[in-house]
Amino acid sequence: MRLFELLLFLSNISLFALTIFFKNERRRIPVFVASGIATLLLIIHLTLEGYRVQLFFPYCITIIYLAISCYSYFKKNDQKKIPRFMLGSAYTTLAIMLVVTAGLMYAFPVFKLPELAGEFKVGTQSFHFVDTNRKEIFDKTRDGKRELMVQVWYPAQANKGQYSPFIPNPQILRYMAENYGLPGFTLQHLKYVSSHTYSEAEVSSAQISYPLILANPGFGSSRFLHTSQAENLASHGYIVAVIDHTYNTFATEFPDGRITTLSTNDLFSPDHDYQTESGNRNKLGKVLTDDVSFALDQFELIQLGQIPSHLQGRIDLGHVGVFGHSIGGATAYDASYDPRIAAGIDLDGGLYRLRDKEGLRKPFLFINSESEFEKLKMVMDKRVYTDAELNRMGSTREWMDQVSNDKKLELERMHETVAEGGQFLYIENTEHLNFADVQFISPIFKMLGITGKVAPEKANSVINAYMLDFFDMYLKNQGGTLMKGPDSRFPEVKFVTSLL
Repeated sequence: MRLFELLLFLSNISLFALTIFFKNERRRIPVFVASGIATLLLIIHLTLEGYRVQLFFPYCITIIYLAISCYSYFKKNDQKKIPRFMLGSAYTTLAIMLVVTAGLMYAFPVFKLPELAGEFKVGTQSFHFVDTNRKEIFDKTRDGKRELMVQVWYPAQANKGQYSPFIPNPQILRYMAENYGLPGFTLQHLKYVSSHTYSEAEVSSAQISYPLILANPGFGSSRFLHTSQAENLASHGYIVAVIDHTYNTFATEFPDGRITTLSTNDLFSPDHDYQTESGNRNKLGKVLTDDVSFALDQFELIQLGQIPSHLQGRIDLGHVGVFGHSIGGATAYDASYDPRIAAGIDLDGGLYRLRDKEGLRKPFLFINSESEFEKLKMVMDKRVYTDAELNRMGSTREWMDQVSNDKKLELERMHETVAEGGQFLYIENTEHLNFADVQFISPIFKMLGITGKVAPEKANSVINAYMLDFFDMYLKNQGGTLMKGPDSRFPEVKFVTSLL
């Protein structure tokens, strides 16, 4: 919660208290003074912090109190007595407005991303890549080529400028809100959330080059929702490129102002049978995997100077990693078959295209939420869902039997992969969205079970610690302490590799 919006809200509470507890003749001057202070705070808040819809009621209350108190203070003749029922109604309305405001401020805070933990400052740059060899299959309205927006976070020289905003273009926030089933204006305040990065900063001269990590958001997500992970890795000496997989994000803006939105959900329907759904997921997955391969091609061109960037000559292409969340985690796994990629991490994502290839033979780390691990554990234990469980899930036994068969193959692939280096673990009290910055947006998500019982800051710090340790081990030939097994600093992390 920001300072002046908090002070404005407290000033509104003070005005209400003065009105309730002081009699007419005694409250005229205190209310006049307090309304002046509230108005000053409103002006400072709007000037320094900016308007947001969650504070609409305090804005109204402040202006109304200022008008009434000025009229009361400067009017010389006696005031007419207001009927008690009208006063009661006004007081009740004010109380409701203040309670609603408190709830909105709590539910939708202007949050702060975790501070950088590494030694480097962080810079950022965005790229627009066009793959002239691939037709865009998810846009039925135009005959175009596959286009991607990719944002890069990297170690930067010391910079005293302003941090870049978490969401560079507020226009996409209405699509984000609609994606979560909220009115379009609900998340507009996120434009005030700051990152810890400097736009277009020079690359740090502390090292000649830095390992590259490619990252993949989940279905209906965005590159911005992995900012804290990218910043953390960059602050520890990595170049991190997060790919907005066009039409699989809630919104992607291109340099010409076009905004594409989520359309890959058209592939999935409750009317489909399991084989159709699975086939469509593989179809989507192939596009996402090809995006990673193409993006890596572009970074090879950036390294050579054929695409202008501060990163020219600074990318260590001999040490490339990949990670992703949800279907982006599956993308990380599938993309790791590319011989240019040395190691990868899957954050709570079920794998795809398992029957197309043999098991992956390189270091890979699987980090699951507790709820996802419980589903896999059911398959390991050969436990059958009861009819009541199936009803709660809105599924059928035939469907879940096919899911279980695919999960068995997935577990086999995981076993083959971790044997080459890596681990299989889960984090207690986490849910699927604890693996992206969406967990910071609202504490209400925890109450609804969208995120787990663990505090977002804790979940983020644990995930970042294990990701960094793994990449340090395989891309920098250092670290690896956390990969050895349970650590007393992170009791919520459970190693279950042996179950494979």
